[in-house]
Amino acid sequence: MTTNGNGLEHSIGFAMGVTYRKLSNLLQQRLKEYDITPEQWSVLYQIGRENGLIQKEIAERSGKDKPTTTRILDHLERKGLIYKKTGENDRRSFLVNITDKGRLLIQETTPIEQQVAEDIKQCVSQEEYDVLMELLLRISNHVNELTDRE
Repeated sequence: MTTNGNGLEHSIGFAMGVTYRKLSNLLQQRLKEYDITPEQWSVLYQIGRENGLIQKEIAERSGKDKPTTTRILDHLERKGLIYKKTGENDRRSFLVNITDKGRLLIQETTPIEQQVAEDIKQCVSQEEYDVLMELLLRISNHVNELTDRE
């Protein structure tokens, strides 16, 4: 993909969106036998990192909006990977915890996600990868600031 030209395919949002979908599809293929989507996996991974989070925290940490997070949590609960417990301080909120089945799934599938990252690193140097990650985080933070202002 070249960077000159005025077409949509040259916008950063379009390029990032296409690349994200391709990466997500690759991870989805590799996770298929575990009956979990990349979106569900990322939420479950965050819950596994810290049990007892509320939905808002899970949404923020996984980069998803609240309705999407609600839907994913419902799927994970039906699969027996998490359970919800009413919050002690706020009866309207609930704390989300990972089950043993969920923890085992994360242990088995984390190497798959790590391998996808390693496979991607085959086309860039470590320095380029580090710069790319730094730039993506900078862009993400900047977009957050712009969104907060509007």
